[in-house]
Amino acid sequence: QVQLVESGGKLVQTGDSLRLSCTATGASLRGYCMGWFRQTPGKEREFVGVISWIGGGTHYADSVRGRFAISRDNTENTAYLQMTSLKHEDTAVYYCAADWKCMELTSVMFEYDYWGQGTEVTVSA
Repeated sequence: QVQLVESGGKLVQTGDSLRLSCTATGASLRGYCMGWFRQTPGKEREFVGVISWIGGGTHYADSVRGRFAISRDNTENTAYLQMTSLKHEDTAVYYCAADWKCMELTSVMFEYDYWGQGTEVTVSA
């Protein structure tokens, strides 16, 4: 059973950069695609980006493309979300998720099998 734990969320200012981490315990992330999503109160959870298991292929939401970058260290069983040029509208709880099928770089929430508990990012206006 894969357990995911996010960390790194905090209060930052507009324009700042921040890196979130997602570490897996209980099992290896070998073969999994790793996605990031975010959610604000009263809104549905939305896709941020995803990285393939190997090869570094990525896919991002239009709202973050060019500002956010996902990477992973398979030896450390960890995925990262590097966020730059943060905007107030990036304020959200950020979740990482693992897709064991990894057939494609999907943005569909229900394709993901395991989820972390979330880490809160607040970007001051």
